[in-house]
Amino acid sequence: MPEVSNAISRNWPGERFGLPESGPRSIARFGPRLGAVAIDWALAYGLSWLLYPNVTADPRNPWLTPVIFGLLEVIFLLFFNGSIGQLLLRMRVVPISGGAMAPWRPVVRTVLLCLGIPALIWDRDQRGLHDRLAGTVLVRV
Repeated sequence: MPEVSNAISRNWPGERFGLPESGPRSIARFGPRLGAVAIDWALAYGLSWLLYPNVTADPRNPWLTPVIFGLLEVIFLLFFNGSIGQLLLRMRVVPISGGAMAPWRPVVRTVLLCLGIPALIWDRDQRGLHDRLAGTVLVRV
């Protein structure tokens, strides 16, 4: 019986974008992504505690840590193409279309990331909904 080939076959995440299977510019995997978000949230929590030591005990400030997290994300994405955690774990956010990061992309990506759900919905290239809507991809450095 002849082998049936699937015209839509893909071997690795990012192949359809012309990204390599492994090494630099390949799609960042789940473990480092999770580590980067954990680092970023820990930094945001630490900064919110420095600014307001009773942040966990005082119900008047439930948004302080998420706002600091969002500001750090947008600023670092705009200037360095990655959050502090992503840069420490050797990842960068790049636009699929190539070129420089447009200012709206980090804002859209961060707002959706702060909502949580979009980051947990992935496509076949392991891009979260926040990356799809922002037209970006998280790659290894």
